[in-house]
Amino acid sequence: MTETADMRDRHETPAGPATARAPERMVWLDALRLLAGVSMVMLHSSSDPNGEPFAAYAPAERAFPVLLRAFFYIARTELFIIISLFLLVISLERRPRPWGVMVREQARRLLVPFVFWVLFYAFWRLIKADAFGYAGTLWREMGHIEPWIGYFLLGDVKFHMHFLPTLFGIVLMTPLFRQAARSPILGLMVLAALLVKRELDLFIWERAWWLPGYDYILRAVKILTYAGYGFVAAAAWGLMKRGFAGARARPFLPAMIYLGLVLFALKLIAAFRTIETGKWPFDYTPGYWADFLMPAAVFLIAMALADRRWPRLFTRLASYSFGLYLVHPIFIDLFEVLTRGLALSPGALVLSKIAFTLPLASLLTWRIARSRMLAWTIGLGELPRPGIVLALLRRHPGGKATGDGPPSPAE
Repeated sequence: MTETADMRDRHETPAGPATARAPERMVWLDALRLLAGVSMVMLHSSSDPNGEPFAAYAPAERAFPVLLRAFFYIARTELFIIISLFLLVISLERRPRPWGVMVREQARRLLVPFVFWVLFYAFWRLIKADAFGYAGTLWREMGHIEPWIGYFLLGDVKFHMHFLPTLFGIVLMTPLFRQAARSPILGLMVLAALLVKRELDLFIWERAWWLPGYDYILRAVKILTYAGYGFVAAAAWGLMKRGFAGARARPFLPAMIYLGLVLFALKLIAAFRTIETGKWPFDYTPGYWADFLMPAAVFLIAMALADRRWPRLFTRLASYSFGLYLVHPIFIDLFEVLTRGLALSPGALVLSKIAFTLPLASLLTWRIARSRMLAWTIGLGELPRPGIVLALLRRHPGGKATGDGPPSPAE
């Protein structure tokens, strides 16, 4: 989720009509953004180099990585989606603009950085491919137009790049789910949407896998049904406007936590199935519901605690969460190349991968954020304009720009 000036404006909650205090930052939302970013690093570090649950090892050896994954999978990319749509709904209410204007804004914020990272990862992945012996296959693939269409429309150039085009597709349906801000009961539409997703996915996997454009059909289903998370986001804002957050929502907090624990118990059952079989339990229906409802439960639990004193450190770190999400595969790939052939247990491999990836990805994100030339690639700062580029090219050795461009977002 990108951090822009518009987002900073709408990332505040009114103090209320009876007070003249300035709007307060929703620090609980910053905490969720940071949780989502870190969780995705943990999640992608918890599998083997092929993205599998260490199927070649004994169940006892893969138990730790699988259980670790179950814990961190409570904050999936779906939590990023809910947060992004929640902020968008607030923005549209506070600064109304036509649908076309909103779409153009979101295209600039989401798709322009997306194009940069598609091009980067298209060639970066060749380093791992060369180490593991499939670089020739990738070079041949990149010599055809069809894969490139998939890279740019589906984001399948790398395992995490699907998020941006999917989010943009959901944004197009904003007028549909914004109605839930007026009638929060519509937030329950997420149940119907996820039910439809499950049934359509199974039907397509079983009976339509041979159709041309199979992957595009699946993605269209995902985008259309993920609008359910938009209903959750808009309903949450509708409840917050009515004061149903923090102290007023606290009586319902035990029930929300109970729901979260029930969902987590189902996730543990799915994890134990994975430990036993060495395969992801895609056929375990309760696990499906636990996976896809948990992000909404986590969001609502945090909203019920909105009035608590959340550390301001979350606000300072949350702006880097989107960048952390975008760059962390760089270091996962490097780690897997460097450790190829080492006889490490799954547990040691996963812990080492996390210890390698998380700090280095954080450092790279911080460095990019301080770059006037590149900050836009992780959603920080304005998109580059010719005047800014020329000013940067005229910087003298002392590091001061000779032009009069705008200050860096990090300054």
